[in-house]
Amino acid sequence: MAKLAAGQNGLLKPDAKKLINAFPDLVMAKKSAAGDPKKPSKNPEALLDRYEGLADRGRFVLVDGHAVIYRAYHAFPPLTNPEGMLVNAVYGFSRILLAAISQFEPRYIAVAFDHKAPTKRAEAFEAYKANRPAMPDDLQPQVGVIKDIVKALSIPQFEEAGYEADDLIGTVAARLSAECNPTDSGELLTTIVTGDKDLLQLVDQDTHVFIPGRGRFSRDIEYDIQTVEEKMGVRPDQIVDLKALMGDSSDNIPGVKGVGSKTAVKLIQEFENLDKLYEAVEADGRPDILKGALLEKLQSGKELAYLSRQLAKIDNDVPVDFELERCSVTDYDKTKVVELFKAHDFNSLISLLPQDRFEQGVQDALF
Repeated sequence: MAKLAAGQNGLLKPDAKKLINAFPDLVMAKKSAAGDPKKPSKNPEALLDRYEGLADRGRFVLVDGHAVIYRAYHAFPPLTNPEGMLVNAVYGFSRILLAAISQFEPRYIAVAFDHKAPTKRAEAFEAYKANRPAMPDDLQPQVGVIKDIVKALSIPQFEEAGYEADDLIGTVAARLSAECNPTDSGELLTTIVTGDKDLLQLVDQDTHVFIPGRGRFSRDIEYDIQTVEEKMGVRPDQIVDLKALMGDSSDNIPGVKGVGSKTAVKLIQEFENLDKLYEAVEADGRPDILKGALLEKLQSGKELAYLSRQLAKIDNDVPVDFELERCSVTDYDKTKVVELFKAHDFNSLISLLPQDRFEQGVQDALF
């Protein structure tokens, strides 16, 4: 049997290369700290401390199954196995998963998948995600193969009728934050591997979001609170209110008609959240920003704004059967995984598998 992650105690090693791969602004900080005038940073030492402090925290890697599947399907070329079946998503998903295991060396790991049953959001708003095309015919059979590989790696899988994987992930992250990090010490850091920026709303001191790059020239990014603010213009906990105003065309969330992203960001920065914004809209003495056409849009779009917030908000209290210890990194059947990879001609992935006990023993004896 092989061990899924070989890191001592499952802790992320303080490896500068790994940190640089995850955090592009760390490159600028290192060059600034070295005196490179072309790469300025206001406080490079603080930036380095911000990321290198992660070395003291154990990781729970939580994979957003279908989001990573779609990302792999669109990012990798149309690979086929010896039987002629398209397997580019299988290959890409496996590569992203193994890379995350190698980079983060987690103590715990799990994968959440969307359930095929209708979601509660679709029941509340019929048009929710109605603009999305059905899963491509050549992708559907790949999902089963991916689940077989995840099972062979002894990684727990979660899916629940009526809920999206986002909700399962949000629930697990919330429970971990409450149960494992009751103080600011933060023993465990949940790292969500996804291709979906909707999950940025979950980022806090105990939860990061890791989005793999789309190709060779696209960088992986790990989002913490500050990185989200730099990307979105608002804090992670304000993203739901932001989407309530500007909507989200990819999920068919309407938002307030005529309010774009720049205006939405400005309003949330000014009023903090949707409730305080509408308190100001309905007050007698309105601030100058709330006048004219914008005021009319907000007044007429109030109902859709609150519906949009409901649709955009990830549910962090769903009935998922989750126990942390069941997600502990454990031994897996490496022979079975190798057989699956060879069956689909994934020979290049075999070298990415964690070492088995014999291989690890040899390396320990030599070094």
